[in-house]
Order: sequence, then C-alpha cells, then structure tokens
Amino acid sequence: MAKDPKSWQLRFHAQTAGSSLQAQQPQVNVVRTTVQALAAVLGGAQSLHTNAFDEALALPTENSARLALRTQQVLAYESGAGDLVDPLGGAYAIEALTREIERQAEEHLARIDELGGMVAAIEQSHPQRAIEKRAYEYQRAIEKKQQIIVGLNEFQIDEAPPEGLLKINPALEQSQKTRVGELRRRRDDKSAHEALAALGEAARGSDNLLPLILASVKAQATVGEISDALRAVFGEHREGGR
Repeated sequence: MAKDPKSWQLRFHAQTAGSSLQAQQPQVNVVRTTVQALAAVLGGAQSLHTNAFDEALALPTENSARLALRTQQVLAYESGAGDLVDPLGGAYAIEALTREIERQAEEHLARIDELGGMVAAIEQSHPQRAIEKRAYEYQRAIEKKQQIIVGLNEFQIDEAPPEGLLKINPALEQSQKTRVGELRRRRDDKSAHEALAALGEAARGSDNLLPLILASVKAQATVGEISDALRAVFGEHREGGR
C-alpha cells in the first residue's frame, strides 16, 4: 500500500485503449471508448484522450475526432461523473482489484530486480517475452470465444467496406520535405549544429538531456536531427541483438 502522502497526489493522463478498437462495425468503438473514458474519469485522471472510432482503419477524420471530443464533453458536462472527488472511494471491489494489481506489479518489479534491473531484463528479453505471452493468451481466448469481442467473434453482420475514411494526399510528403529544406536554409546552421553537438556530448555522460533537447529545438534542429544525434550515441535496440 502507498504510504507516502505525496504519492497519493499522483496526477496522470489516460488514453482509451487503441488496441481495443475493431475494424468490424467500427461505430461500436464509440461505445467502447465511452466506457473506457468513464473508467478514467472515475479513476481520477486529470487529463484524458479519447480515441476516434475509425482509428482501427485509418487516421481519424474531422468528424470522428469531433465525436471523440464530444464523448469527453458529455461525460464532463452531462454525466455528473466528475462532480465527486473520488466516487468509487472505499468500494470493496475497486479496493480488492487495486490490491491485486499492486501485488502483481510488485512481483514483476522483484523479478526485474533479480535479473539485474530493467536494462538487463530487456537485454535478456524478459519484458518482451511477457508481452508476447500475454498477447498470445489474449488472442487464444478470443479464438476460443472465452473473450467475446462484439462484432469480431460474436454478433457479426455482413457489412459493406467503410466509407468516408481519411486518405492522406501523397503530395503532402513532398510539401513537408520542401518546408524542412526551407527551414534548414534560413536557420542559423552554426547554432543548430552546436546545439546538436552539445546534446550528443551530454548523451555520452549522465546529464539531464531534456534541457539540451529543448535548446536544440529552439535552435531549429529538426526532430530527425535530434534523433540522429541520440542514435549516434545510444544506437537502436534490435530484438535478439540483430
């Protein structure tokens, strides 16, 4: 149980589960995200993002993004769910589930400590195997209908391919390349490269990199250049060392 009063003041952001969105009968995703958003509100989230119903198929359209926003606004202004500080506080079911989550989290952390810490655990593929195992178990439960997903493995219908999905114009890629090229031409290249060099040097040590990343941004270094500066020091993770 958390004993430090400061830890009781945890502020957190919640996002509805993109992995729960289904391509079949996509409008049902509105119901899924509403339930998930309500759970976040009842759990005390200070910040919330609600996925759009068509995100299993494409980037959201203006209409689907607006509906996702309206979902939050209905909860905020019409449901009354946020009028109490902790509407589920003291509920036995919630407290029991919280204790169980805490117990399992402690088991995971203890195992990571046994392996020598998180970096060592990743090098031994421990978290990757745990994620893969859970994903396999979840998929098997769906296939055996032990886990019902509405519209996917139960309550299916014959439906036409969805219409009105967002389609990105390929010309936007060239337009963005042109904008980046123009930025590089008009910026102070010396300042940008000095900021990136300072970031790379700090990455080889133990300094806080955030101020140097911000300095690089202010010097108009691009996201790609900042990423390259960090990749040059840290490299990229490859599963199995590949």
